[in-house]
Amino acid sequence: MVVCAPNWLGDAVMALPAIAAVRAHWPDASIDVAARQSVAPLFTLVPGVTPLTLPASRKEAAALLRTRHFDLAILLPNSFHSAWLAREAGIPKRWGYATDFRSLLLTRRVARPFRIHQSEFYSHLVRTLGIPVTDPMPRVSVSIEQRDSGRVLLESIGWHHETPLVALAPGAAFGGAKRWPAPSFAELADRLAADGVQSVLIGTAADQAATREVMERMRATPLDLTGRTDLPMLAGVLVHARGLVTNDSGAMHLAAALGVNIVALFGPTRERETHPLGTGRQIVMTNPVWCRPCMLRECPLTGRCLRGIAPARVFAEVRSLS
Repeated sequence: MVVCAPNWLGDAVMALPAIAAVRAHWPDASIDVAARQSVAPLFTLVPGVTPLTLPASRKEAAALLRTRHFDLAILLPNSFHSAWLAREAGIPKRWGYATDFRSLLLTRRVARPFRIHQSEFYSHLVRTLGIPVTDPMPRVSVSIEQRDSGRVLLESIGWHHETPLVALAPGAAFGGAKRWPAPSFAELADRLAADGVQSVLIGTAADQAATREVMERMRATPLDLTGRTDLPMLAGVLVHARGLVTNDSGAMHLAAALGVNIVALFGPTRERETHPLGTGRQIVMTNPVWCRPCMLRECPLTGRCLRGIAPARVFAEVRSLS
């Protein structure tokens, strides 16, 4: 069978309990997880499934799925495209939410729930399809080799393993409205440095502009791994951190699934629906202004929902993680 994964890293992490339930329900089945190129490496960290990277071209993606001769597709994305892809690939059983005008493309349909946590959204789908979900926590596995590779990479850029390490993720793919201001990240990093804590900046290549803005405002010298890690290597780095300070982002969900402590800064998005889940501590910080959560990519006002979260408050929460 094939499970079609969500298109964004954070959503893909939040889908892990549902995917684990599918794996447990059919222990002898061959299960591929089909995902876009930016997300597929996540599933190398998930036991019992095989990542399948889909080409960007719809025609090529359908052709690839057709060669695998799947009997069943469970569609976690809500999109018409994912259902069309499964039918075009000739997969006889296609299960998913009845959304986006795709009901006729599905062979089993589930009514979509609203205003629940995104992880429960995926779990609700498979549970309604008769697949029990016994563990609500997203989990990924990092091998000893990956941990060692993360440590070696950190040491190669100046980290001394006896120094406490905190990761900072100043980027966010959704838009500028989700980003805690660069001066705030810079002040936090300087406070941590004065407290004997080393900061490491993380993110994808798309986050490099946000990272540079933070570094230009810092007095301390941080470690910078922005754009230098794939997902397995990022996981190997994060497991060495005391915690992660982050916007609402894919890195936040990955770190939570690793059991890393999280201080998450939420502005325009709904923390009730996308707060991090994991075995570590999760501290969610907001500023209660009248206009949030607006769900806008860019703020048309002053960005007070995030600007109002003072670096001193965040620093105090990070210190509580020790």
